[in-house]
Amino acid sequence: MRVQGDSELTVLVDRLRRDRRRDPYSGQDSYSRTAREVADRCEKLIDVGEASVAVPLLRKAVDRMTGALMYMDSSSGVLGNDLAYLMEVYARACRAAPPRLAGLAAWLVKLVCDGPGWPDVVLREWAPALGPKGLAEVARLVDERAAETEPDDWHRQWAVRYLREQIVEVSGDVDRHVQVLAERLVSADQYGRIVTVLGQAQRPAEAIDWARRGLAAHPSGYQAVALRDLLVRLLIETGEPEAAVAERRTAFDVQPTIDNFRSLLATVAETDQDAAHTERALTVVRERAAGQAGYLLHLIDVLILAGRDNEAWCTGLARWDEVPARQRVELVELRRRTHPAEVCEPYQALIDAQLLDSYDKRRYDRAITLLRNLREAYVATGEVTRFEAYLEALRAEHRRRPTFLAKLDAARFQSGR
Repeated sequence: MRVQGDSELTVLVDRLRRDRRRDPYSGQDSYSRTAREVADRCEKLIDVGEASVAVPLLRKAVDRMTGALMYMDSSSGVLGNDLAYLMEVYARACRAAPPRLAGLAAWLVKLVCDGPGWPDVVLREWAPALGPKGLAEVARLVDERAAETEPDDWHRQWAVRYLREQIVEVSGDVDRHVQVLAERLVSADQYGRIVTVLGQAQRPAEAIDWARRGLAAHPSGYQAVALRDLLVRLLIETGEPEAAVAERRTAFDVQPTIDNFRSLLATVAETDQDAAHTERALTVVRERAAGQAGYLLHLIDVLILAGRDNEAWCTGLARWDEVPARQRVELVELRRRTHPAEVCEPYQALIDAQLLDSYDKRRYDRAITLLRNLREAYVATGEVTRFEAYLEALRAEHRRRPTFLAKLDAARFQSGR
């Protein structure tokens, strides 16, 4: 027994048409609700054994929404998510009631090669519906596209590579998968994908070798960070903790930044290695900061992370004019907890600078926060009256800033409050 007749669902699918002349911002909520209702109702059909009814309707819905998004604003991501949901349900329906394999294979290849760039086609989700014959047809069609593709057709080149990589992934042939991925080693990310494939295949030695090769070819950038994380994890899992720490130490020596130091600390702690690694890293960044002003902020961050708050304070205080405002606030906050008497003047300087920062729309709110912390420092030293005298002087100095004075009144800094 069917959940509902075809006619009502067909009407919903028809609503996914989009007139390109309409305002791209109009009717988005209604369109989204329609798309999700189509997907929800088709899921119910699949659940009661009527997947064959849902298959053609979902195909039409995906095609119509794919075209509609060319003329609608989808920057919020909502409509893109709706289309992905339709694709997910369509793949599920095809698994339950496979359509003609040649037609499904041709549609998937065309969507990737000739489509506007959406929706995503994840071949492993379609593999059960395609089966060996369908996947072979996808491979044949991709080879045809490859033979016809011009060298300067970037999109088609990408589409062919994208599908080839997925074809070998679902095939389960690890060596062939690695071979295809290695055809275009233009980034650390591509090496990372090879490392992941080999790691999942329980071939750690090869994975480690590829990771090292990738880092040698692409030693910096956020993709290199991810690749190094993979390498360190593999080294730890294969019983090479010293090599894992050495990788972190090498990265830190090249770029003694807070992120690399954080990674080094974490790996040292995880592998129970000697704390001398941490000391050596601190020495490296101290030496860099002494000769290069740009490394001062990294040194302060590193010292704080290592729990060297006193050294961080003394280092920052000695070169206060070179310390960024964000770090000045952090240093003063840390020092207030243990040495409140030392931070009153630095707090006042921060408040003055904040009030005069005309580029910061929240300067008055930030100044009020600093004033609260300054008051706590005076309270800790038993000198609340000095804070009240400073507050009165501040009011007088900024009497022509009514907005700030109103916020000051609202903060209620009077004694005992």
